[in-house]
Amino acid sequence: MPDFCHEMRYHPGLVAGVDEAGRGPLAGPVVAAAVILRAEDCPDGLNDSKQLTAKRRAALEVEIKARALCWGVGVASVEEIDQINILWATMLAMTRAVEALSHDCAHVLVDGNRCPTWRWASTAIVEGDAKCLSIAAASIIAKESRDRMMVEAAAQHPHYGWDTNKGYGSARHLAALREHGPTPLHRRSFAPVAQLILL
Repeated sequence: MPDFCHEMRYHPGLVAGVDEAGRGPLAGPVVAAAVILRAEDCPDGLNDSKQLTAKRRAALEVEIKARALCWGVGVASVEEIDQINILWATMLAMTRAVEALSHDCAHVLVDGNRCPTWRWASTAIVEGDAKCLSIAAASIIAKESRDRMMVEAAAQHPHYGWDTNKGYGSARHLAALREHGPTPLHRRSFAPVAQLILL
């Protein structure tokens, strides 16, 4: 389970955890979250969002938002993903998430193997959402925030099953893409979408 070892290593000063959701889907934005937790008031059961049930993740999101010192969400649009590619769009979303925090931080812990180019001192932690409580909290907020966006988008584009697949390339999504073509929320730089456009 994740703990506070990484945060404590970089004290004094506030330490934020950052994670993203939505690098792999064929549709929708990439969303990042940043969280500065209070060590003395941390919700129980924080973990990598992928290891939690939907019900537990939703409950933890409410707790994190109520008990963290602050949190922020950053989004990079489909247009930005197609213009600068998914890696740099992810970095942009992470930067926007940290910029959205109501408190400045002394250090940022980033899930993954690289950090954005930004003004904050930062450390990349591979599988950080399973090791670091702040990143785990950020992974939950990022996942829940993006899932809500895709459920709302599903109401406008009901053929693709985004309420369940969240834009990933499920069999239903791919079949609907072949039958109905791409929507404005599809990432045209991603191969399955690009190939259909060329047909």
